[in-house]
Amino acid sequence: MIAHNASFDRRFLERFCPALSQNPWACSLSEVRWADEGFESTKLAYLAMSSGFYYDRHRAVHDCHATIELLSRPLPTSGVTALAALLTSARSTTLRCWAENSPFDAKDLLKRRGYRWNGGEDGRPRAWWTDVAESDIEAEKAYLCAKIYKREVALPIARVTAFNRYSDRIVPHQNAHAT
Repeated sequence: MIAHNASFDRRFLERFCPALSQNPWACSLSEVRWADEGFESTKLAYLAMSSGFYYDRHRAVHDCHATIELLSRPLPTSGVTALAALLTSARSTTLRCWAENSPFDAKDLLKRRGYRWNGGEDGRPRAWWTDVAESDIEAEKAYLCAKIYKREVALPIARVTAFNRYSDRIVPHQNAHAT
């Protein structure tokens, strides 16, 4: 399944049709590096216009057709199609790292590093979180221990793939040790 805002669309569509939760998902909004390709916005209408076509916006069927057209085109910097870039990202596994019980005064450091806040209403930790490549998790844990907590801590970690990305089913494994 491909959506241009999968974090919204996946939750909505899975409530409508629970069988869709078994499908892998990809997000053309967040998984294509539009800025690296020279685009100033990730809005579908802007991307379409910048790619040389217009469409009747805000109708689901037209958004779908525009996304298909956009994904079929080569990206201006890398030369690969947007679909190829999207599939490479979607097929990757990342690890979600929660900075649970981090000091309040560290919030700006976490925000600058790309962490987002989760309020805990969804059953997941009430904490700052980020997704990192599997190869970068040890460095991220070391950063959190050194700069945020200033001591060794156990961090909640979860594996994220196309089968749970953008869903409410990303649940951390407890007792994931920092070292």
